Amino acid sequence: MTITLQVQGMTCGHCKAAVTNALQALDGVSRVEVHLQEGTVDVEYDETKVSVEKMKEAIEEQGYDVK
Repeated sequence: MTITLQVQGMTCGHCKAAVTNALQALDGVSRVEVHLQEGTVDVEYDETKVSVEKMKEAIEEQGYDVK
């Protein structure tokens, strides 16, 4: 399953790496693609292993807001 999350506050390569690493650390996330210009993150995941809520929490723990 793939979801696109709107993430505010990502402006640079460090932001991209922080969000990517936080999501990839979750069991069930198979692919993460950050689009800084659009402020979006595409996440491919197994919904039986990880919830959208968990993904949002992982991003918010890095200091970014998920719409």
